[in-house]
Amino acid sequence: MKALLCKQFGPPESLVLEDVPSPKAGAGEVVVSIKAASVNFPDVLIIQNKYQFKPPLPFSPGSELAGVVKEIGADVRNVKPGDKVIAFTTFGAFAEEVKTEAARLLPMPEGMGFDAAASFILTYGTTDHALRDRAQLKAGESLLVLGAAGGVGVAAIEIGKALGARVIACASSEDKLAVCRQHGADECINYATEDLRERIKALTGGKGVDVIYDAVGGPYTEPAFRSIAWRGRHLVIGFAAGDIPKLPLNLALLKGASVVGVFWGDFTRREPQAFAESARQLARWYKEGRLKPHVSATFPLEKAADAMNLLASRKAKGKVVVTIGA
Repeated sequence: MKALLCKQFGPPESLVLEDVPSPKAGAGEVVVSIKAASVNFPDVLIIQNKYQFKPPLPFSPGSELAGVVKEIGADVRNVKPGDKVIAFTTFGAFAEEVKTEAARLLPMPEGMGFDAAASFILTYGTTDHALRDRAQLKAGESLLVLGAAGGVGVAAIEIGKALGARVIACASSEDKLAVCRQHGADECINYATEDLRERIKALTGGKGVDVIYDAVGGPYTEPAFRSIAWRGRHLVIGFAAGDIPKLPLNLALLKGASVVGVFWGDFTRREPQAFAESARQLARWYKEGRLKPHVSATFPLEKAADAMNLLASRKAKGKVVVTIGA
């Protein structure tokens, strides 16, 4: 089979496409023939040795995929060969096949295509855990989404609306904000041309926002947190801007506010029953038409480096997908 390999840490251009042996399923494991794999920000970090998980070289990046079960190992009961599945792996998805634990597989919702399925569980799973579990977002509350045109940003808009919140989407260009409006944002802020704090103040009548969904970090975190409402919750999702911001903690004291970490990967491992409930809720919302993964670009496996660069440049809208066996 063919796989895109990281043989030495570096930028996406350093990856090489090679033939490697097909994996074999051991006990509790499954081999999946991959049809599509989406690009996520950790994929860009992991090949540069900048991610918290560091696989041994060589490895194939890619952490979210959809495909068809090819082979199952002993003691696997939840899937069978031929099943269409979604899988979330820490690495290994930019290849024609991957071996993973059976517990990491979810059935593809009925009617969902492979591109959308490969763009679903990590972004929507992270966001559901963030908004329903960590922030306890309630109907009638306000939700500010930073980086709202990205994969998790679009998910935050849609889940926020499903929960009955008023969603304020923030992005850096008008074409990105157009995507936010398509997915249900009530208000939009272009933080490249507008004063973020002043616009939040105007849109909330000076009250501030109840929940901040922050997957960006960098220069936007502090002005957003300074605009949080009393008892507000600031969700720390990630740092797409590159810089990890430092907050003056007296701001949390003055607002009675919380800074809340969101580590979905560990949540899925530590709280499997809660994760299973989350996955079922996401499937229900998808069937109801509330969740619509936004795939803005697709690349073949041999062009996966271009897909990763598009995401790293912060020019992507929604999800970028690598098509493999479709």
